[in-house]
Amino acid sequence: MSQPPPPPPPPSGPPPQGGGFGAPVDPPPGGFGPPQGPPPAGYGYPQQAPQPGGAWGPPPPPGYPAQPQGYGVPQAPYGYPTQPQGAVPPGGPQPPRKKLGTQAKIVIAAAAAVVLIVGGGVLYAATGDDTGKKETTASSGGTEGGKDGGKSGGKGGGGTEKVPEDTASRLAFTLDQPANKEVSSFKGSWVTDKAFVKPGVHELTGYDRDKGTVLWRIPLPGQTCGASRHKSADQKTAILFEPAPRAASGTGRYQQCSEVGVVDLASGKLLWRKSVTSPLRGDRPISFEEVTLSGTTVAAGGLSGGAAFDLDTGAVRWKPTSSDADCEDRGYAGGPALVAVRACGTYGNEQLTIQPVDPVSGRPQFSYKMPKGVDYASIVNTKPLVVAADVGDTGKYGISDFFSIDDRGRLLAKVSATGDRFEARCGATDVESCSNVAVGNGRLYLATSPHEGSGGGYGRTNEIVSYDLTTGKPLPGRADAGEGYTILPLRMDGNAVIAYKQPPYRKGGQVVSLDGTALTATLLMENPSDEQSVEKERKFLVGGSEYLYADGRLYLSEELMSGAGTSTYKSYLAVAFTTES
Repeated sequence: MSQPPPPPPPPSGPPPQGGGFGAPVDPPPGGFGPPQGPPPAGYGYPQQAPQPGGAWGPPPPPGYPAQPQGYGVPQAPYGYPTQPQGAVPPGGPQPPRKKLGTQAKIVIAAAAAVVLIVGGGVLYAATGDDTGKKETTASSGGTEGGKDGGKSGGKGGGGTEKVPEDTASRLAFTLDQPANKEVSSFKGSWVTDKAFVKPGVHELTGYDRDKGTVLWRIPLPGQTCGASRHKSADQKTAILFEPAPRAASGTGRYQQCSEVGVVDLASGKLLWRKSVTSPLRGDRPISFEEVTLSGTTVAAGGLSGGAAFDLDTGAVRWKPTSSDADCEDRGYAGGPALVAVRACGTYGNEQLTIQPVDPVSGRPQFSYKMPKGVDYASIVNTKPLVVAADVGDTGKYGISDFFSIDDRGRLLAKVSATGDRFEARCGATDVESCSNVAVGNGRLYLATSPHEGSGGGYGRTNEIVSYDLTTGKPLPGRADAGEGYTILPLRMDGNAVIAYKQPPYRKGGQVVSLDGTALTATLLMENPSDEQSVEKERKFLVGGSEYLYADGRLYLSEELMSGAGTSTYKSYLAVAFTTES
């Protein structure tokens, strides 16, 4: 097999320890954020249409990659409507836009309010130690415990996923696309011990996790427009939705994404809903773009800054103040810690900082200065803190470097991701949207870009490799996808890595557990290779869809869908596979 490009050489000398590039600074004054600009071009994948001649069609010609057509092609910006399914933006990938002035932001934001849709994939969700009742866990259910019996899915240790008695799966159920008339957000999906939960257009629905039958339904006053990738240990999560239905036509028919709500996923109840105003916007509610959860705090980011709420009561913990005029929060990442991405300074001379904050007071614990010229940054993991950014526009997918930062705000190491060596990618504005990357065991796990396999023809493959978060050096061991497969990390399971293997032509995908050190693979699931199952699985492309694996079940679901009836081909909101009999 031909090999991928070698990992970058280790940095010479010890890692920086403060001062100069990336040094910690005193937290800037003020609360949380004035208006921010519209999102620049994000990264993702267009929806694949079936091959000509039916679901199977003719075999790909020589040189055609084994991945579905369009794999790795940037999608429309986060927060804006994408092309209808199957379409590719004219002119190819679009580079991220530079930040706009405050006045321009407000004007464009008002126009963009017609489609306040939050993008980004829930491919990766970090898991932390369960230190209390409210400690957040992975939305994929990876920390909820597997079935008794069976051996651990991987030698990494500490995980809950078990190898089923039979790893051959079956198609469990499908959920048809809701009757949406326009591009709509369906971001968010969670798994409990009984339900698979997914937003609809004006509702949140819990489905039997094996049969797909409706267990409960929560009607909402307006369209859903965002969701947390995390849930608490007592099965609560946060969502965003519009305050009222959209008018059928006319100016001003679109609603702002102003409502924050907390849902009990076990009982199927909306526990509370809140909106907040900002002195920077008069009496108008803040329009949010993303929401996350850490401990007992729900934090939402928006065009006028961020706000935080008590998970149980909905009481406001902080919101923008008049002293925030020179700073803005770009958004938050949650899980075991709460981290803000914040920009301060005048237009054209802004400094981007990463701030872990106290979840109750919002007070920054430290500020890590990003390099000058970095306009956007994403949080890959909150504890340990790993940040991704494009320095000097040298990264193909919005990432040129990963920054490992210690708990005192000092740079431990950088891992270079310039060019197109890796498949990791992050949305430009949704700070918690990174995919194809995982963090655990003091390591950063990355999928390499697909390259020609050893079989010649059109077979392609890739690997998962790891880097030390303290030194930035590549570590021994790698997980080979296998001829025609592409392997991508989804999340951690204890010390093991749960990964999805996108299949070659006419085969079903696989889920594997990787030993966290040696990266040797243990098969957890292999999906069926019959035409009907393969056709359904290939409709969901990694990077533009949500992939959740838990307890022998794999759920594939959409985040963003164009209007029903606009495509020639049948579309699904979600498809589920199971190894259960």
